[in-house]
Order: sequence, then structure tokens, then C-alpha cells
Amino acid sequence: MEHPENSSEYAGLQVNSGVEQPAIINPYLKRNRFHRRELSVAEMVEGIVKGDVTILSQAVTLIESVNPDHQAKAQEVIEKCLPYSGQSVRIGISGVPGAGKSTSIDEFGIHLLKEKGGRLAVLAIDPSSERSKGSILGDKTRMEKLAIHPDSFIRPSPSAGSLGGVARKTRETIILCEAAGFDKIFVETVGVGQSETACHSMVDFFLLIQVAGTGDELQGIKRGIMEISDGIVINKCDGDNVDRCQMAATNYRNALHFFPMPESGWLPKVLCYSGFYGTGVKEVWDMIYEYFDFVKANGYFDYRRSEQSKYWMYETINEQLRLNFYNNPLIRKRLQQAEQSVLMGQKTSFVAAGHLLDDYFKNLPKPSPREGCLDT
Repeated sequence: MEHPENSSEYAGLQVNSGVEQPAIINPYLKRNRFHRRELSVAEMVEGIVKGDVTILSQAVTLIESVNPDHQAKAQEVIEKCLPYSGQSVRIGISGVPGAGKSTSIDEFGIHLLKEKGGRLAVLAIDPSSERSKGSILGDKTRMEKLAIHPDSFIRPSPSAGSLGGVARKTRETIILCEAAGFDKIFVETVGVGQSETACHSMVDFFLLIQVAGTGDELQGIKRGIMEISDGIVINKCDGDNVDRCQMAATNYRNALHFFPMPESGWLPKVLCYSGFYGTGVKEVWDMIYEYFDFVKANGYFDYRRSEQSKYWMYETINEQLRLNFYNNPLIRKRLQQAEQSVLMGQKTSFVAAGHLLDDYFKNLPKPSPREGCLDT
């Protein structure tokens, strides 16, 4: 930098040029020094089976990745972990936003670990923004006791635009957690409405958390999330809110009489508790384990798990077909043209979609005559 003060016109003035500033980054730091070695499928499976939560977290990240290479590796890990899974109790916890799901899970989990022992994994699904596509993943901040418990594992995941209150990869994550030795799985959904019920298809017991003042018997006539609940609990039953919670519980009990008897033969119960003060938690767990004894005795427990496996087989087929359609080179080339024609009013949405589907099916490789024949 030039200093005009050093000019001969200004006698007696002189400004030193100073010293050269060092680089912001340490030149002696090796850039690859902190590069983490990528684990192989065998190493990852071995670490999961041994209960290493760090490797388990890396495997869950692979499952949630949209990278095709990561997805292929994740499927290998899941397939090898499958023989070690299926030995847990899976409980889905849902409710309206602000019902106290995360705080309740903290109390439920601590009570369960103290009374039953074992290990607990909490899969908390946080809603993703439709605008920024980001997610806060802040449910863990409300689970202060479980966050420091040595036998608990909390994994927040973004919903990533998937409906149903859970992420698309939650079921695969459950398999890995079971293989890692977690015999109790909590799945916390996003704050759901009446029709978002995908969580029910991956858990053994579906618990719905409500608060007083959210509805009356009419809500029971509406076919939705209450219809598939195995138990309903009214949170925040403390202080001057006790009478309102008891009244809400009575309304929900009356509402349940509008439903036909569930396939399991179990009539859902309605209880009140306080997640903040931890009162009534024991009664909630007594109800849950009473349900497990009931459905295991009549065979519905195993039947429900087999039906869930069949359901997710079809869901996987639908998802793979969708991904294959949008990743097809011809479709990716013509999708923008179809979109512009719809925006300009040249085609209706249904006609444009039909033309894209026709192009997709025509572009599929034709099976050979031998492949099209059935073996006799």
C-alpha cells in the first residue's frame, strides 16, 4: 500500500510499510490429515452388531443419502443386518404439534430403562421446510435425560418431504438399531394431522398423545389417526388443567365407541398423565405391556409384523418405480418441455403426464421371447 505521507513534499513525515500478514490457513497443516477412512460393508456390519453407535450413525447417514452409490451400499448393510433384527418392541408416538411428544418420550424412556433395563433407540422425525428444504432437528434438546443416558441412542432425521409423519428410510433404520442390540425402539413422528398414518405400518403399538381442548366426540367419527391408535393419552394433566384433561379423556372414550372393534380385538384405552412432572407414566406403560400380552396371546402380534413386511415391499416397489421414472434420461430431457407446455396452457396436466408415461413405457427394453414365457 502506498502512503502519500512518505512523499518529499511532507518533510518530517514517514510511515512504515509494516510487515506482511501471515496466511489465514496454517501452511504446515496437511489437508488430508483429518480424512476419515471409509468403512467397508463388512466392517460396518461388524461394528453395528457389536453395538458401536458411531458406526450405527454412519450407516443411518448412508440410508438417508440420495447418492445412488450410498444407497447401494446401505442396502448391502441392511441385508446383512437383517438376521440380527426383529427382536425389539417398536412403539410409535404421534400427536398434534405442541402436545409434548419429545418431553413425554424423555420421561417414557427413562421409566422404561429403569424398570425393564435393556437399550432404547429413539428415531425422531422432524418436519422439513417446503421453502428452504432445511430441518431444525431440535427434538433431542427436549430429551435431556435420555441424551446423556448410556443405554439410549437418539437419532433425529428430516422428513425430507415425505408424507405420513415419518421419513422414507425410518423402517430401514429400525432394522439397523435392532441389529445393534436396541431392544426398544421409539419412533416419534412429526406433528401430524388426521390422515398421516404411515408410522402405524412400522410399529407394534401406536400411541397417540393429545391435549385437552382439541376436539369432542365428533373427532371420533372422522376416520383418521384416532381410528388406528392402540392407545390415547392426554398430556399436561397437572395444575388447574386436571379437570379439563379428565373431561377430554371422557370425550375420547365416548368417541372410541363409534369405531368398529379393531382387528386385534383390543379396545384402545384413554389415560391422562403429565410428561413434565412424570406423573401417570407408570399407568401408560402398564397399558402398553397389557396390550403386548393380549396380542401375543391371540397371535395378532406376529400377523401384524408379517402384514407390515408385505406393505413395505409394495411401498419399496412404488418408490423404486418413481425414482426410475424421474431418473430416466428421456424423461429428464422431456420433462421441462412438458412443464412449459402446461404452464403456457398448451396441454392440460393430465395430457402432459400421459404423454410422459407413454414415452417412458415405450422406451423400456422389450423382454426377449424366452423371458416372456412361463416355464412349464
